[in-house]
Amino acid sequence: MVNIRRATPEDLFSMQTCNLLCLPENYQFKYYLYHLLSWPQLLFVAENFDKKIVGYVLAKMEEDAVEPHGHITSLAVLRHYRKLGIARKLMEAAHREMQVLFGAVYCSLHVRVTNVAAQHLYMESLSYQIHDVEAKYYADGEDAYDMRCIFKELSGKKFAKNSSKS
Repeated sequence: MVNIRRATPEDLFSMQTCNLLCLPENYQFKYYLYHLLSWPQLLFVAENFDKKIVGYVLAKMEEDAVEPHGHITSLAVLRHYRKLGIARKLMEAAHREMQVLFGAVYCSLHVRVTNVAAQHLYMESLSYQIHDVEAKYYADGEDAYDMRCIFKELSGKKFAKNSSKS
């Protein structure tokens, strides 16, 4: 079993290492630091019993958006820890904080059109839907699906507030 908790500054190098081991897209250390300084409530890690970081989610809020919404910058889980529900738990933690702390109406992310496993996680486990296709989004020229998850809890409350005004 693993523990899901908020990331700390001490976790950043381990998060970057996890990224390097799992994903073709890699970020400089300052990008992790920027996220931690800007949205410390939205970065979560999964650690095993030995306190080793085995997964993380790097999330942010989109600035200057008409509707407040979050964005998943990166999600990674080490290969030996996949298919245990860790990615879903990391995403749910980020989603919860986006809604509670920032009033997010939805969350967006990009995923490679060939990454069927990630698409399954997002669509089947987390209720994401494909919103658009971004041509040549990745450095190697591959297209990305722009996906969104509408937060039903807040969108329902927002609707109730708006309908009570009429």
